[in-house]
Amino acid sequence: MTEASQPCTCGRIDVHAHFLPDVYIDALRKAGVESLDGGFPIPAWNAAAAIETMDRQGIDTAIVSLSTPATNVIPEKDRAGLAREVNEAGARLVRDFPGRFGFFATLPMPDVDAAMAELKYALDTLGADGIILLTHSDGQYLGNPAFAPIFAELNRRAATLFVHPTSPACYEAVALGRLAALIEFPIDTTRAITDLIYTRTLQTNPHINVVVPHGGAALPALAARIALLANSPHHDPRPTSDAEVFETLARLFYDTAIASHPVSISALRNIAPISQILYGSDWPFVQEMGVAMHLRLLGQNGLSESDMKAIAHENAERILPRIAKLRRQA
Repeated sequence: MTEASQPCTCGRIDVHAHFLPDVYIDALRKAGVESLDGGFPIPAWNAAAAIETMDRQGIDTAIVSLSTPATNVIPEKDRAGLAREVNEAGARLVRDFPGRFGFFATLPMPDVDAAMAELKYALDTLGADGIILLTHSDGQYLGNPAFAPIFAELNRRAATLFVHPTSPACYEAVALGRLAALIEFPIDTTRAITDLIYTRTLQTNPHINVVVPHGGAALPALAARIALLANSPHHDPRPTSDAEVFETLARLFYDTAIASHPVSISALRNIAPISQILYGSDWPFVQEMGVAMHLRLLGQNGLSESDMKAIAHENAERILPRIAKLRRQA
């Protein structure tokens, strides 16, 4: 490993970190949920442990969000209340630990009216750094025309949108008894982003800073296929051309969570430049030893010092203006 490819210790911004506030743990418990997405254990979380991990791994700021199954775990009529409580918890975390945390607000999907109300409250009142949406809610994927007002509002605000996978409706039948995180998560991410491209939701809302997790999931491997079939008259709606697919993919952002291996990074760089790659840990769902391992792997990609700094924090600062301002003032 050359010195230029050493992992940057220059104040990382982690755009893919999760939190599990007490109100969410209570909701899981009341819903009878003892494990997540095919048997994944519910991790312990608290702010002190998060900061200790961040300090050891050179992470200045973690942008936390609620992971799967989020509000989908409860009846739709109760989701707005849970989303509000979770977002209030995120805002308190930011206030209690200035500069160490940001948060992406949860919306009570798929209720569009409730989601729009929470979006505006979270961004305008709570000061959220962006919005997180799961790949689908109750089987309704993000390209659904019903969700157009949400994307139009995010576009108007030039907001940051973090897309996170959840188990597809049929995953028990195809997961072969394994955790959904193994194959179903990256495939559902790929499905959701492809849906957004084929419905032209992303193309008609170009000012949204969309963050795709896990190195783009399966998008680097399937990009050429997705682009080629855009020319098929059997798809309606569809992108205007194969070039439009590649152009759209190239301007999305991608985090490195569980995707810092040279195989993953080299594939990702075939569809997106370094300027679109962000650091992500996926802590606490990825334990600290995994976070450390992926940081070592990131240093094995032969990247220059400037590229490592871009991934560590500079790219994220472009889409997280509150965090960028705090860092300039520090």
